[in-house]
Amino acid sequence: MTEPLNIGSHDLPVTGELAAFMRTGWADTRRTDVTALPVAPWAAKRRAALASRFPGERLVIPAGTLKVRSNDADFRFRPHSAYAYLTGAGEPDDVLVVEPSGESVLYLRPRSPRGEGQEFYRDRRYGEFWAGRRPDLAEAAELYQVECAHIRDLDLDRPARVLRGVDPSVDARAPRGADGADAELETFLSELRLIKDEWELGELQHAVDATARGFEDVVRALPQALAHPRGERYLEGVFGLRARLEGNATGYESIVASGAHACVLHWIRNDGRLDRNDLLLLDAGVETDTLYTADVTRTFPLSGRFTPAQRQAYELVYEAQNAAIATLRPGARFRDFHLAAMRVICDGLRDWGLLKGSTDELMETGLYRRYTLCSSGHMLGLDVHDCARARGEVYLDGVLEEGQVLTVEPGLYFQPDDLTLPEELRGMGIRIEDDLTVTAGGAVLMSAALPRRADEIESWMSGLA
Repeated sequence: MTEPLNIGSHDLPVTGELAAFMRTGWADTRRTDVTALPVAPWAAKRRAALASRFPGERLVIPAGTLKVRSNDADFRFRPHSAYAYLTGAGEPDDVLVVEPSGESVLYLRPRSPRGEGQEFYRDRRYGEFWAGRRPDLAEAAELYQVECAHIRDLDLDRPARVLRGVDPSVDARAPRGADGADAELETFLSELRLIKDEWELGELQHAVDATARGFEDVVRALPQALAHPRGERYLEGVFGLRARLEGNATGYESIVASGAHACVLHWIRNDGRLDRNDLLLLDAGVETDTLYTADVTRTFPLSGRFTPAQRQAYELVYEAQNAAIATLRPGARFRDFHLAAMRVICDGLRDWGLLKGSTDELMETGLYRRYTLCSSGHMLGLDVHDCARARGEVYLDGVLEEGQVLTVEPGLYFQPDDLTLPEELRGMGIRIEDDLTVTAGGAVLMSAALPRRADEIESWMSGLA
């Protein structure tokens, strides 16, 4: 059975003579130089851990499908993180199956042969002339170091746990098993990623290092951005260039927020003009070619020097972050670092006269959250908010373990219309965010290449001017 071609309404028809001509005269381009992905042995260990958790069961993990951006134009494909974790890469519609024996089979769409059909030159989604070359089955087996089969041979009629919500066609074809069985698989796939292996730590450090270089690019570009009517967007483009040159892309939509825009926690319009009197909050991360992302935030004065009010607020956030980092160690509760940061914030807001009562009372009532709405960090890895389906008792209410990677990112967000604030603080948003690895001795600051203290920020900016 021949699958229908993905052809646009404006594509030209093909005559029988052209179709016959297109099937002949092609050189043999089978590759003999394919080598295994560096992650392949690590991925094999992860699949073994998955099979061990569900012995004797069939497990189905799709890579995902192409998603339409507009009409017949798709977004650039990125595989689901669980699939990437278990294989090392992924193409649209791939499906990994762990059989009851524990052996894995990767079902994929191999390169379409030139001597038959029209997909390779007519199909806009999958054709080699349109979307690029895919590996054939032998090449894929060498790359992934796992048995590979054609996606058309995937049998989904047998009982299995399925990672649902990733590929609609898989969801439709695979019968549901016992209540909660699929959710249990999804949860375990999240929790399996809580502890990073050695290979992952290396990829994350590469992402952080590239991100630091991107932040330097942004500071160097400030003169041009200050002169542009969309200065925020200018800087977004500068960082995006670094992300594409050193990795796959940005790991999430960059937040380039100047002035009061920094009070919008997820400001991604990035269409504002820059004012030298304002602060700039830059929250951005490079995603590596292997799909691991950094997540770093720096807030710095567009003039190169903090005003007294800006410095006062910045130094409170800095002290809160220091207090949070000091709690990080194996065995500490995950929530401890956030609570430590918030106690410092409460003390500062009370000292400024913005809040009244003891620190314990303020922590209990949560009144401080008017000025620092969100939590102070999260797990980091293949997703910017990694391991999101993990159970509360092993993540949010759990304890830290060696090998975990997380962000620490307290902030103050003083809304421009907040009449409880003195005028000089209104419209000011500050966040300092770093990526850290939990180690036996505490935590390693992966993003130490970027300055954090106010005076260091000023010297850094001056040196890059």
